[in-house]
Amino acid sequence: MGTIYSIIVTGLFMAGLGGLLALLLAIASKRLFVYEDPRIDQVEELLPHSNCGACGTAGCRNFAEQAVAGKIEPARCSVNTPEQNKKIAALLGVAMGDVEKRVARLACAGGKHVARMRANYAGLPSCRAAAVAGGGGKSCAWGCLGLGDCADVCDFDAIHMDSYGLPVVDIAKCTACGDCVDICPKDLFSIQGVSHKLWLACRNEDDPDAAEAACEVACTACGRCVADAAPGLIHLEHNLAVIDYGKNGSASREAIERCPTGAIVWIEGDRIIKGKSAKKIIRTEPLPADIEA
Repeated sequence: MGTIYSIIVTGLFMAGLGGLLALLLAIASKRLFVYEDPRIDQVEELLPHSNCGACGTAGCRNFAEQAVAGKIEPARCSVNTPEQNKKIAALLGVAMGDVEKRVARLACAGGKHVARMRANYAGLPSCRAAAVAGGGGKSCAWGCLGLGDCADVCDFDAIHMDSYGLPVVDIAKCTACGDCVDICPKDLFSIQGVSHKLWLACRNEDDPDAAEAACEVACTACGRCVADAAPGLIHLEHNLAVIDYGKNGSASREAIERCPTGAIVWIEGDRIIKGKSAKKIIRTEPLPADIEA
């Protein structure tokens, strides 16, 4: 009898304890409940789920949260198709926005047919590995090493290597995610608006004679682009022409016409245009290496 009584008491106690805990959980759920707009899930479903960060947020979920909160325009997702962004705008009842397309630009034109090598690199086929091994062997310490880390890391197939060992960005496919910017050991990539048509394809900060000896298309800091551009648009710094994109509205092709090496160019879509005075490069084979015995 005592055993049965103990079982009943224990059962009642456990039932009471369970009920009390259930009540506490219900109260806590009520008090701690955080409302989440169901449109966040709907917007997220309309996003590409690439989590590339090109929009400037921490990923697609965060983008959806900010879009629903009205903190970001649907057009800021450069990976999405315009049709998908229109659907997001319609769902939220907002304007899609007019965001300028941005792309990755390379500040180097020193392919192996115009840039010299001072050593033969034989190691892992990686720019980062080559940069650690004495800078990669290129005479220009600032130049592209041409081993394609940027192409390998691009999830959108927007970069391929040309026959001269230089990465070429496909404007139509580029989403400005910035992965190529992060991977390049020479810091040659940057994200630019397509309206930035005036571009310096060089980062060599060496003195002009040494720069041109290492690469035939290097900037020689001659200052002709500075003189020919609108006042204040270009200035020289560390033996390089520096473009002030805050004054981009005054940019014109006149600034490139007298550049003797063609280091400063004008970009129209996928076309890279050099000035009339730029030396004509017809060589297709690699330059001989300046390698000491």
